Amino acid sequence: MSNEARRDAPPGNHAVHHPDRALTRQPLDPRSVIAGRLGGWTFTLVLLLVAGGGALAVLLGTRAPLVSWIGSGAIALLIFVPLALASQVGPAVRYRTTWLRLDDDGLEYQHGWLWRHHISVPRSRIQHTDVTQGPYERRFGLATLVIHTAGTAHAAISIDGLSHETALAFRDALLARPDGVVRSEGGGDAI
Repeated sequence: MSNEARRDAPPGNHAVHHPDRALTRQPLDPRSVIAGRLGGWTFTLVLLLVAGGGALAVLLGTRAPLVSWIGSGAIALLIFVPLALASQVGPAVRYRTTWLRLDDDGLEYQHGWLWRHHISVPRSRIQHTDVTQGPYERRFGLATLVIHTAGTAHAAISIDGLSHETALAFRDALLARPDGVVRSEGGGDAI
């Protein structure tokens, strides 16, 4: 790839063609930590409101004794404190333990801390790709890259926490033919 073409290419799009760039590991976007924490805290808060509201209604409706109130509070602490901690710590751990790399052979993706998953997807197995964004992802300029592979109906790999630009660049690079032309996702035959 010429310097002029590399300069005009979107960020990260030259990962396949530049040998030094192809071998580097790409971490998730740092903004994914904040977005993950907000998502986790939102889930925790909604669960707390629903479960807490239900428990409160039962305790008030049955005129439960003080020991029932104390027991319900202890159970709530046992459930919601670990959930809140996981919401705070989980996204940071995920950020530090996840990386992906794209080269001429395909995609490598590793994630996990206790259970580490190392996934290699050859280009020949990739059927199509999607780039999606949820509300928090849109707010922080992030996206999820979904890679559908040949195999069963459930053969898909979702990589969230990428910047939107990086997800689009990976999608374009994954769909590029060896001659550098990008295949369109909507046209062509299935052969």
